[in-house]
Amino acid sequence: MRQLTKPLWWLYCIYAFLLFVIGMLCVLPFVAVFSLQDESTGGDRIYKVCRYWDSAWLTLVGIRPANIYESTPDPDKRYVFVSNHISYLDIPMILQAIQRDSFRILGKAEMTRIPLFGYIYGRAVVLVDRATALSRSRSVRELKSMLATDRSVFIFPEGTFNETGQPLKSFYDGAFRLAIETQTPLVPILFIDTFDRMHYSSLFSLRPGVTRAIFLPEVAVEGLTAADLPLLKQRVYSQMEEGLIRHRVSWILS
Repeated sequence: MRQLTKPLWWLYCIYAFLLFVIGMLCVLPFVAVFSLQDESTGGDRIYKVCRYWDSAWLTLVGIRPANIYESTPDPDKRYVFVSNHISYLDIPMILQAIQRDSFRILGKAEMTRIPLFGYIYGRAVVLVDRATALSRSRSVRELKSMLATDRSVFIFPEGTFNETGQPLKSFYDGAFRLAIETQTPLVPILFIDTFDRMHYSSLFSLRPGVTRAIFLPEVAVEGLTAADLPLLKQRVYSQMEEGLIRHRVSWILS
């Protein structure tokens, strides 16, 4: 049966890829125009048009995002959103989970090397090359600037895909240091189905289905200092780890 369905699966993946490219070409002129505007207004408009592209693509390939709120973020507050990272599909899911245009994503600089997509990506996210201290410090300044204008930010504290077979891999300090230094509360999000919809090993592992984002309770940082960073990081790690185990995510190896 698997051999019979494999050709259909490949056709589906090719269909999804072609739709992605068509959508990208449609939004490219808008991104080019909006990138000429001031960073705040133009950036917000880039996120809005990318969300339209994202929503249309997910609908047409049969992926149905669903947000589940164990705690609902205040729409009038700024946050440092953090989530687990297990699939390429996590990126389009961010725009479905966080329904606000006034936020920015911290993303890897090497993604800008992808033709056309890299152009859009580089104008939509705050770029960081973790290999250089200069890039890391510049990205922190940009994120602080976003928070200073009451925009939220989104960071993958694992930095890259979790390939450990455990609920999470170790966290970098950056998201938690940023939250403390700007006194901005954290909101953890769990992407619990993206691994099953698209395995990190291949873009041609895409599958249709429901893809849930679980919003965990807000973590306050008011009054915390740099000395509290390790405890804050461990608190968020434990909260997210417990949530992933509770939802029995499929990548955990026994």
